[in-house]
Amino acid sequence: MSQAVAELREPDTTAPQQVIQSANAENPALKYGSRLRLGMIIPSVNSNAEAHIAAMLPHGVTLHTTRLRMDERDSNSMLNFIDHIEDAASLLKDAGCQHILVNCTAVTTADPTIGTRIADRIRAATGLPSSTTGDGVVAALKALRARKIVMLTPYRRAVNEREARYLEHHGFRVLDWEGLELNGAQEFDEVTPDRWRELANAHRNDDTDAYFVSCAQIRVVEVIAPLERDLTRPVITSNQAGAWWALRQGGIADRVHGFGTLMQI
Repeated sequence: MSQAVAELREPDTTAPQQVIQSANAENPALKYGSRLRLGMIIPSVNSNAEAHIAAMLPHGVTLHTTRLRMDERDSNSMLNFIDHIEDAASLLKDAGCQHILVNCTAVTTADPTIGTRIADRIRAATGLPSSTTGDGVVAALKALRARKIVMLTPYRRAVNEREARYLEHHGFRVLDWEGLELNGAQEFDEVTPDRWRELANAHRNDDTDAYFVSCAQIRVVEVIAPLERDLTRPVITSNQAGAWWALRQGGIADRVHGFGTLMQI
């Protein structure tokens, strides 16, 4: 038995705790989904997307998240993430969500039609509209009128090549890309925002129209604005693009500052 538990069991002869008055106490500012309840489905291994996207949501929009198991062994095994997408979407419908974001870049850019297939399955199961990270990236690049891009990722080669093919299918030219060849979400999380800033600056290309730093698990949203100052080009990230497109699809057009050019158009 711990000392703390033992102390709780001892008779207490002191006076009950009095109310502690806070100076200038105000009611806590809570955010409820009066304008939009955004549902999000992420891989079981993702530990960062919720913090990133919640920070980008304007007043009256709330984030509600559920997870599906992801197998990170290789580029094909991870595609099993969407096997039970209907179950996860149904849970979010139970919470009153009005739009669902399926947020995993490596999976939702696996082939050019995967976003449509996911949306059809979710609508059939729940009646709700949805979007994917891949959808958001394509929509973001089009909104920025970008045709030539530099892509940076934490992924291994097979995923990078697949993602580049996806972008090229949608009419974008990938001028340059680099993947860090890391092994899964835990290693992705260990790369610091400053390291991503260094990597992007190392791949500066004045012929590009935009930079895409890919993956919903990496810690890069903190340096979007500094990177845009460094590179003098728009910078998009998976969580930023996914959130922006889901908001626009959900009828929310607020401009959110602090997360780059995209969130202000």
